[in-house]
Amino acid sequence: MTHQNPLGKVYLVGAGPGDPGLFTLKGKTLLEHADVVVYDALVSDAILAMINPEAEKINAGKRRGRHSRLQGETTQLLVEKAQNSAIVVRLKGGDPFVFGRGGEEMGDLVAASVPVEVVPGITAGIAAPAYAGIPLTHRNLSSSVTFVTGHEAVGKYRPQVNWRAIAHGSETIVIYMGVHNLDHIIQELKSAGLSGETSIALVRWGTCPEQQELIGSLDTIIEQMNQENFTAPAVAVIGGVVNLHSLLNHCRPLLVN
Repeated sequence: MTHQNPLGKVYLVGAGPGDPGLFTLKGKTLLEHADVVVYDALVSDAILAMINPEAEKINAGKRRGRHSRLQGETTQLLVEKAQNSAIVVRLKGGDPFVFGRGGEEMGDLVAASVPVEVVPGITAGIAAPAYAGIPLTHRNLSSSVTFVTGHEAVGKYRPQVNWRAIAHGSETIVIYMGVHNLDHIIQELKSAGLSGETSIALVRWGTCPEQQELIGSLDTIIEQMNQENFTAPAVAVIGGVVNLHSLLNHCRPLLVN
């Protein structure tokens, strides 16, 4: 009579935006006891250093134009590792459920009858503006926020983001992964009636020692990006709250290596 090995458990852990001080205690504990860690490209070295030295570490990171593994391959890997390991950590940048494909991975794991748990992380769309001195809400400026991706999947459930609706849907717009498409996005927002003088901030490598900010308007930001050679990864914040950057930036956290 043969006995199958019991399945381990997969933890979808959000690594946060980069600053290791923003990583959750629960996530840190799981890394210290993990048997296998499958991690993304944007997870900081300081967080990777928390991994149990005896754990198997697998890079499954995705960067624009470079994919270590296809999404289906990553999920299958998690299923296979859970069959032989007690604690499998899928370490994802930011929060697993905010533009992180965590919902897809969880669905596939549940379909494969693999026990799975989510450990939320601080998403870059909140953390990066905060470290730049930009509050996403403010009683006098913004009572609503829209989070949207600027980089959509091929063959997705709908043809495209309705930027014209988003232009007037809230007072603050936060765009993930939108640097490469920002010119098109801005044209869509302006075509919907958003003023070219509307303030926009780009925050690159948010919460990391390399953090950089670029502040401008919808009319000027593309030229500024070209002049500064400002590239991804960055989040964009659009709206009146960006104007508080000059007042609150001196209160930003100290970013150190």
